Amino acid sequence: MRTFLKGLLIVFLGYVIIITGMYLLQEKLIFLPTQLPQEHTYTFEQPFTEFFLEAEDGASLNALHFEVKNPKGVILYFHGNAGNLDRWGEIASFFTQFNYDVVVMDYRTYGKSTGKLSEKSLYKDAQLFYDYILKRFPENEVTVYGRSLGTTFAAYVASANNPKKLILETPFYSMTNVAKKRFPVLPVAQLLKYRFPTNTFMNKINCPVVIFHGTNDDVVPYESGKKLAKTIPKEQLNFITVPEGGHNNLIEFQLYRESVTKIFQ
Repeated sequence: MRTFLKGLLIVFLGYVIIITGMYLLQEKLIFLPTQLPQEHTYTFEQPFTEFFLEAEDGASLNALHFEVKNPKGVILYFHGNAGNLDRWGEIASFFTQFNYDVVVMDYRTYGKSTGKLSEKSLYKDAQLFYDYILKRFPENEVTVYGRSLGTTFAAYVASANNPKKLILETPFYSMTNVAKKRFPVLPVAQLLKYRFPTNTFMNKINCPVVIFHGTNDDVVPYESGKKLAKTIPKEQLNFITVPEGGHNNLIEFQLYRESVTKIFQ
């Protein structure tokens, strides 16, 4: 009996350590930023302007504005959870071929951006860049595009404004939903400081919505994207399934490229 109780205590202590570690380290699990020196120089094939916006708490947010001649509109692009604008600038500039300007920002702690991370601040930062665009383009020419982590910020902005279109690539229903799937034995709902409830934002979106999701996504399960799609009226939604598509390779599939071309033509 004593051996059994000792073993039970060890299991309990291990469980507590795991829970504590998850709570303390969750920012490192969710956000994977790569910082850049402030003097870093970006180089891309497409013409661009680098700029900074200052948040109300003093955070300095770095961004790129890719510009084309006589643009048909502008795409506000919210990137995924890893890297910085050195990587995401190249990915976002892909859309300039359709004759659209593209604006992409680095979140707090990413690249040259500064400031303390918090869910509330990230939403405010997203709106700050939407306001930047509204000073340069009419709202009916604004498309909001989110990828992975960025889909929750894109959905938030679309819910608080009236863009022309919202496009989500590999979105999740909510961070809580994804965490529960990944850590089913942990009380993630009580542990998470970042809930990112994309599903609640979708209920307030009035513009057309396009969702891309691959069936082989091993980061954000395909089922999470499908569940999110159910929060949107069918007549408002175009859900595009990419068979065998993963989390980071949808651009390699002809279906994705043809669909994007049709959307922006």
